[in-house]
Amino acid sequence: MPAIPIVFGSDNTAMQPTGLHWTHAGQACSALWRSERGAPPPKKMVVADDTITADAAYRLACEGTALLWQGDFQNARQLLQAMARRVAQPAKRTHRKQTAKVAIAAQTPSTDPSQSAFNRHRQAQAQRARVLGMVLIPFNPDFGMVLRRAPDARNACAEAWGVADPADGVSVASLRELLGLISAHEWRKNGVEIPALGAAPNNRIHPHYGVFSPVRGEYIALVADALKSKTVRTAFDIGTGTGVLAAVMARSGIPHIVATDVDPRALACARDNLKRLGVDEQVQLEQTHLFPQGLADVIVCNPPWLPARPSSPVEHAVYDEGSRMLMGFLKDLTAHLAPGGEGWLILSDLAEHLGLRSRTELLTAIEQAGLQVAGRRDAKPVHPKAQDAADPLHVARAAEVTSLWRLAAK
Repeated sequence: MPAIPIVFGSDNTAMQPTGLHWTHAGQACSALWRSERGAPPPKKMVVADDTITADAAYRLACEGTALLWQGDFQNARQLLQAMARRVAQPAKRTHRKQTAKVAIAAQTPSTDPSQSAFNRHRQAQAQRARVLGMVLIPFNPDFGMVLRRAPDARNACAEAWGVADPADGVSVASLRELLGLISAHEWRKNGVEIPALGAAPNNRIHPHYGVFSPVRGEYIALVADALKSKTVRTAFDIGTGTGVLAAVMARSGIPHIVATDVDPRALACARDNLKRLGVDEQVQLEQTHLFPQGLADVIVCNPPWLPARPSSPVEHAVYDEGSRMLMGFLKDLTAHLAPGGEGWLILSDLAEHLGLRSRTELLTAIEQAGLQVAGRRDAKPVHPKAQDAADPLHVARAAEVTSLWRLAAK
């Protein structure tokens, strides 16, 4: 079996423990554990290579034993795909067993079958992440890999983990996370075309790692269309993310925009995109929770659409536990609206179809915040999942509508 690329000091003693510890050939080894989703380091680990079977790897992963890969990199990818197929099979059997239970639950007023489907979907996602996260890849201090046929992913790793520090020594991360870093690097390099920003090629947004990509174009089009019929001098973009909505507002001619976010990654991403698009002088970026100081004619907010607990930092763009960002925006909106101003809430009704939040709850929150609905623009989603009948949440996704709620003070 190939040797583990562990770093030794000048006296041939192993590095000081830095998070992940294991024994190989009777020798204590350690490395820095990296997990962007916040997973703890595995308590049990074995060294594995091309000789291990998918069934054996899957069994070990289900038991909580991680596999530190020492074989060919492309074989590790194939192994991960084979394990993913095995993860999917129990989920399919469970889905069939639950079908009859859901049918019964649908007849019971106190039970929401859509919410049950969502909960099962989240549980399946968590199980999949746990099992597939057990295939681990070692990295040199410069984020390079010594595995056969391994790609050069140093730039992708640096974009997520920061500049490589030789003092960190060897590090270990899951192969699944590494593939996510590589995918995010490609998104950042190629960008996402945004028709509302004008003609190509100067209409691309480049999402950074950990910042939600603006692939749901219908909500961007809603804002762009609403701006055509309104004269705006000042605007706020709450939770700017990639900066896409701030850029759309700037391209529409708004002279002064303040875009806020609490995530430093998002602000760095927005700054990069706004500069690329040549609108950075119109947009002031500010790290704050929700609102900046002052008043604005239009305040746009696209909060996470589902009131559920995120299981990783990246999921904060999708899940908003207890609808905290949504409710915070509604609660303080009137205090930041200029006379005659409007708050534009971008919100999908997917949560309503999943039984996670009712329309009545939303309208009540608007009413209690001293707001009234001045109008609403709707759009049907065009993303692939809305058409995928095999998706566990297909019924809810097919019925989904994304809306721009125009809110004004009473």
